[in-house]
Amino acid sequence: MTEKTFTITAESGLHARPATVLVGLASQFDSTIHLEYKERTVDLKSIMGVMSLGIGQGAEIKVSAEGEDEQDALTALQDILHKEGLGQ
Repeated sequence: MTEKTFTITAESGLHARPATVLVGLASQFDSTIHLEYKERTVDLKSIMGVMSLGIGQGAEIKVSAEGEDEQDALTALQDILHKEGLGQ
């Protein structure tokens, strides 16, 4: 399993549009990918799960991936968080 912690920097947090972008990207990988926030863990391939967390600016999240393409998945998610200005 590979995991990485990010801090959400976007003023509006992970609202619907960026959450949809992350879910869409995560869904392209075979690995199981989870998002953890405030001791709650959801499937990053589920828009309802991600939205249920209510992740705001300044939040620390942990993304974990497990499977054959786990490293590629985590790298792609890190890249999109940086590119979209969502987190670091």
